[in-house]
Amino acid sequence: MNPHAMLISTLSLLLGTTITISSNHWVMAWTGLEINTLAIIPFISKPHHPRAIEATIKYFLVQATASALLLFSSMSNAWATGQWDITQLTHPVSCILLTIAISMKLGLVPFHFWFPEVLQGSSMTTALLLSTALKLPPITILIMTSNSLNPVLLTTMAISSAALGGWMGLNQTQIRKILAFSSISHMGWMAIILIYNPNLTLLTFYLYALMTTTVFLTLNTTNTLKLATMMTSWTKTPMLNATLMMTLLSLAGLPPLTGFLPKWLIIQELTKQEMTLSATIMAMLSLLGLFFYLRLAYYSTITLPPNTTNHMKHWHANKTTSTLVAILTSLATLLLPLSPMILTTL
Repeated sequence: MNPHAMLISTLSLLLGTTITISSNHWVMAWTGLEINTLAIIPFISKPHHPRAIEATIKYFLVQATASALLLFSSMSNAWATGQWDITQLTHPVSCILLTIAISMKLGLVPFHFWFPEVLQGSSMTTALLLSTALKLPPITILIMTSNSLNPVLLTTMAISSAALGGWMGLNQTQIRKILAFSSISHMGWMAIILIYNPNLTLLTFYLYALMTTTVFLTLNTTNTLKLATMMTSWTKTPMLNATLMMTLLSLAGLPPLTGFLPKWLIIQELTKQEMTLSATIMAMLSLLGLFFYLRLAYYSTITLPPNTTNHMKHWHANKTTSTLVAILTSLATLLLPLSPMILTTL
């Protein structure tokens, strides 16, 4: 990719995100989201492969529809109330339209169909951006409007996302698709608590982004795209694969690791809100995710292919990448003891 084009696209991504998360006016928030959409398109279409072009078109159509709905929602609210302020969303129809628009941007069920396909057509680094950085602006808008949203609609979509993300991830062999369904499932966890404790949603997003970034960068270092190639990477980079297993178990939410913290706090908050049934359903659905994370961990560290390829073991990868992955892996697995300090920020 041309360095100038890459610089402009990267700066536009930063600009679009900053505009959206710092705006109070609907039109500014919409402008930021549009800049983000246009800035990520060159990254998705970069490989010049039919699958990448298809992913770009799918992404553009879905995001354009969502942006149009968001604009329509804010205009109908302004028409009814005379307010363009994001926090003053009071018109019932506008609230539902906004929920639909943001759900399309985040890939919440039932507007999730585009997300696994777009991730499968993108490179690992672009898939990482789509899964983490580009989800921050829509989540910020949801947090700012959390007082006005419909709790029943959001809870239904959240439970559906956790269920579908778990079920659909079970039968996949492509790692990017597995991580896409993992993302849909995590979005469900964020959406269910949004109305009751928006700060907890933000904390969950930060920890999810941290763990997902670690997984994507590790897989990018070992150049792993399918479960079959994941088996052979053990002979090449044993230490990296061992730490990948820990990060995957953290993403699944197993207790002594970082990923347990948001799930624990969300279930605790749902119980406080007397939503015991929802908390139980979410806890049960997390077992589906645990199954495919364990499958990935099993493939990455325990399963060796029948004919191992004779590689020199790479104990040291690229220095910059390996330092970053080491720091991120430490954070993605060892933050649970710091939970009392983290809780003071909520």
